[in-house]
Amino acid sequence: MKIKWIVGGLLSASFYLQAAAQEYKLWYDTPAHVWTEALPLGNGRLGAMVFGNPAIEHIQLNEETIWAGQPNNNANPDALENIPKVRQLVFEGKYLEAQTLATEKVMAKTNSGMPYQSFGDLHISFPGHTRYSNYYRELSLDSARTVVRYDVDGVTYQRETLTSFADQVVMIRLTASQPGKITCNANFTTPHQDVMIASEGEDVTLSGVSSLHEGLKGKVAFQGRMTARTKGGMRQCRDGVLSIEGADEAVIYVSIATNFNNYKDITGDQVERAKNYLHRAITKDYQASKQAHVSFFKKYMDRVSLNLGTDKYADVTTDMRVQNFKETHDNYLVATYFRFGRYLLICSSQPGGQPANLQGIWNDKLFPSWDSKYTCNINLEMNYWPAEVTNLTELHEPLMQLIREVSQTGRESAKIMYGADGWVLHHNTDIWRVTGAIDKAPSGMWPTGGAWLCRHLWERYLYTGDVEFLRSAYPIMKEAGLFFDEIMVKEPLHNWLVVCPGNSPENVHAGSHGKATTAAGCTLDNQLIFDLWNQIITTARLLNTDTDFASHLQQRLKEMAPMQVGRWGQLQEWMMDWDDPQDVHRHVSHLYGLFPGNQISPYRTPQLFDAARTSLIHRGDPSTGWSMGWKVCLWARLLDGDHAYKLITDQLTLVRNEKKKGGTYPNLFDAHPPFQIDGNFGCTAGIVEMLMQSHDGFIYLLPALPSLWREGSVNGIIARGGFELDLSWKNGKVSRLVVKSRKGGNCRLRSLTPLAGKGLKKAMGENPNALYAVPEILTPIINKEARLNKVELKKTYLYDLDTKAGAEYTIIGR
Repeated sequence: MKIKWIVGGLLSASFYLQAAAQEYKLWYDTPAHVWTEALPLGNGRLGAMVFGNPAIEHIQLNEETIWAGQPNNNANPDALENIPKVRQLVFEGKYLEAQTLATEKVMAKTNSGMPYQSFGDLHISFPGHTRYSNYYRELSLDSARTVVRYDVDGVTYQRETLTSFADQVVMIRLTASQPGKITCNANFTTPHQDVMIASEGEDVTLSGVSSLHEGLKGKVAFQGRMTARTKGGMRQCRDGVLSIEGADEAVIYVSIATNFNNYKDITGDQVERAKNYLHRAITKDYQASKQAHVSFFKKYMDRVSLNLGTDKYADVTTDMRVQNFKETHDNYLVATYFRFGRYLLICSSQPGGQPANLQGIWNDKLFPSWDSKYTCNINLEMNYWPAEVTNLTELHEPLMQLIREVSQTGRESAKIMYGADGWVLHHNTDIWRVTGAIDKAPSGMWPTGGAWLCRHLWERYLYTGDVEFLRSAYPIMKEAGLFFDEIMVKEPLHNWLVVCPGNSPENVHAGSHGKATTAAGCTLDNQLIFDLWNQIITTARLLNTDTDFASHLQQRLKEMAPMQVGRWGQLQEWMMDWDDPQDVHRHVSHLYGLFPGNQISPYRTPQLFDAARTSLIHRGDPSTGWSMGWKVCLWARLLDGDHAYKLITDQLTLVRNEKKKGGTYPNLFDAHPPFQIDGNFGCTAGIVEMLMQSHDGFIYLLPALPSLWREGSVNGIIARGGFELDLSWKNGKVSRLVVKSRKGGNCRLRSLTPLAGKGLKKAMGENPNALYAVPEILTPIINKEARLNKVELKKTYLYDLDTKAGAEYTIIGR
C-alpha cells in the first residue's frame, strides 16, 4: 500500500513539473485581417488589439472609462402608477397587453443606458515591409505580451507590445537584426468626431469627448498621448505624426486618460493624467518596465495551472487547432482556453477600476452591440464566475464596487418607480450606474438584477470566510431583500408570493401564444429571492442583528412558489406549465438553481435534479457562445463529464465571419456572435466545475471528469471555505490531493475512489463547517403526468478532515 502511495506521489510530481515547463500562447502565421483575429492586451484600464500587419501595424485602443453620455439616472416616474395596472393585466392573463403597457409606461424614457466606446487606433507604417516573409505572430499567456516577427530583405524585424500593469501605458518595442533598420511613422486615428490631433513637443496628442447618445450629451473628455525613445537614428514629432528614421531600436509609448472620477463625478484632468502616465513611463528602462509588468501579471496567472497532457499540435496555428478540435480532441487547446479565460479577467478587471463589461475592455466601435454595457440577467454575473474558484478574488473587487454603486442609484429608482424602500436594478446598467428599466419590456421588465448581483457578495464570503467583508456587504443585501419584501404580491391562482411583473429573461411563453415574456412568479425570480432572503437570514444571525427582520423573511419564504416539475418531466420555467419541449432558447434561466445556485442537488433533491436534466436536454447543445459556456457548468453540475466536454467541443467551433453561429473566433474570443466575453468566462468556470465542486455541502473531487481526460492535474483552485487545492489524477482516479487551509475548519471530501491521509476520517452527519451549509427548499410540486427517471449515482466515499488555518494536508488516492 505504501509503495502505491509513493508511486502516486511521484507520478503527480512529474506531471506537475511537466505542466510548469509548458508554454501557453496563441500563435498565427498571418497578420490579423479583422478585429476578431487581432490579439488582446490589457492592464484592467487600457485595452489594445494588436493586428500585426508588417507594412502598417494597427493597434486598436480602449480606455475603460470612455463611455457616451454623462452622470444620470433613468427611472421613469410614470412606472409608479402603471406597474399595478401591468400587474393586474398579467393576473387577468392579458400578457401581451401587460407587456405593451410596460413598454409604454414603465421603461426608461430618457435613455436606455450609454455605450462603451473605442478611443481609436494607433497606426505605425514601415516603408517597404510589404515584402515580408517568415511571418510569425503570438500572444503569450505566460507574460501578457504580443510578439510579431518577420523578415524583409534579409533583416529580421520584431515588435513586442504590452499594456503595462506597472506603468499604465502601452509600450511597443521595435527591433531589427541589423543596426539602423528601424524607420517608421506613427499616428492616431479615431471614429470620434471633432477631435484634435496635434504635436506637443515630442508628444503626439489626440483629444476628444465621448458621444451624444439618445439625447444625452457626451461629457467624458479624453486624451491620448504618444512619444518614443530610440537608440541611434533620428526621431521627430510634427503635425500629429511621430517619425523615426534609421534607429537601431525604438520604444513607442502610448498613454490614455479621461476626466472620469466616478459615476457621479467627471471633474478630473485628462490632460494632466495622460502626461503623468506617459512621462513617468519614459523615464524608466524598458527591460525593467517589462519585468515589472510580467511580474505583476504572473502574480495572478501563476496561482493556478491546468495540465491535461503534452502539446501534441504545437506546430499548428491556434485558429486551425480550433477548427480541427472535433477531430483532434486537442486537450492542450482546452488547457490554453482555460488559461486564456483567466488571462482575460486579469487584463480586464483590476482593483480600483471598472468591472469587465460585455466585451471586457475590448471594443472597436462607438456604438457596439448591446452598447457593450453590463447586462445583469446573466452576462455580467457570468464574467465573474471564475473569479473566486480560479484564485483571482481581488479581481472580483470591481464588481463589488459596481454593486455598492447601483445599490445607491437603485434606491432612487425603487422609490420613483415602485414607491418602495431598498434598492432595485433591472436587467442592465452602465458606467453611470443607471437602474431604471432599460430597452423594451420583453427584456427590461425584470426587477431582479439586484438579487443576482447580491449572490456575488455572498459567494465571496463563502470562498473567503471573511466576516468583515460580509459585515460591510450586509446592508446592501438587506436593502435588496427589503425591496422584494415590499413589492412582491400574492397571485390569485395559488396565493403564492411572487414578483409581478417580471419575466424569465427574454423568453416568450405559451400563455401569450409566444408573443410576450411578461409574467408572474417566474422560476428564476423565485430562486433568486429564495437565495437572497436565506443569505440575509444567515448573515443576520451570524452578525447578531435584525432578529425581527430575519424572522419575518423566514415566514415570507414559506409563502413563495416552490419549484415545479411539469407534465413532460421538465423543471418548469414559469409558474404555469407552459414549457415547450421544442424550445431551444439561449437563456436557461430556470436552471439557475442548479448553477450558479445550489438549490438543486442529486443528493438532496433528486426529482428536481432529473427534471433539470430533462429541461437541459430539450434546450439542446449548440447555441450562442455564452449559452454554451453556461451549459458546460450545468452539465458538470449534472455530473456528466462527457456531455460537459461535448459543450466545450461546441464552444470550440471556429467562427470567422458567420453571422448566426456561436463558437470561438480565431483569437479565442467568444462568438455570441458578435463577440461577447462572458462565454470565455463561463467555459473557464465550467472546466473547474468538471474537476472540483464545493457547493453541495462537501468538496467533490473529479465529479464530472470526461473520459478523454484520463490523466492530468490542476493546482491552486479554490473551494468554498478557503481551501486551496492541488489535485492530480491518473486513469481517471484521484492520485494526489494537497489541501491548503486558509481559514481552518472541517474539510469534507467526496471522492469516487478511496482516499488515505493523516487526519482523514469517515464523514458522519451534517458538515459542521458553516460555510458548507445547504439550503432547505420548499417541497416541489410534481405534475401527475410527469415521468421522472431515477437518479443513478455512482458509489462515492465521504471523508472529513479537521484543518488548521495555514496548514497543508496531503491526501493520496488508493
